[in-house]
Amino acid sequence: MKAKELRLMNEADLNGKVMELKKELMKMNSQIAAGTVPKNPRKVREMKKTIAKIYTIRTEKASGKAEAARKETKATAKTVAARIGTKEVMERNE
Repeated sequence: MKAKELRLMNEADLNGKVMELKKELMKMNSQIAAGTVPKNPRKVREMKKTIAKIYTIRTEKASGKAEAARKETKATAKTVAARIGTKEVMERNE
């Protein structure tokens, strides 16, 4: 799956897709362990890469939310600092 398609999915869909891919990968790995050659060996690599992409996208989304929260906190801190600074200046001038 392409990263663009995965980015459009919500968190629940991503979790479901990871579970589906992990189950399919487990089946393929058991075939390999039993000595049977899978129909499409390249698919194992593709599944692993897709799982990694999903984990990366989930992390990006989480850090994006965290980044937005950090920016909001910084803005709030600046506002509070400006208010405190203004009060101190006003008290000094009185």
